[in-house]
Amino acid sequence: MKLMNVERITKTEKRYTKKMGILHTKVTYIRKRLLIFPLKTLHKYRNTYYGEVKDCEQCLLSR
Repeated sequence: MKLMNVERITKTEKRYTKKMGILHTKVTYIRKRLLIFPLKTLHKYRNTYYGEVKDCEQCLLSR
């Protein structure tokens, strides 16, 4: 039985960009877990309409 594992979860979120306004996008989180408890989010990214992968730090969560 593994004590530490890394899992990838995809959620749908609302993001705000200056060019497009409110954007509903799928955001993928890569998290480190100890048994069933989440420890830390290692990385989060999203896929654009054109298939590019972007870091979520480029989008603002609020206006």
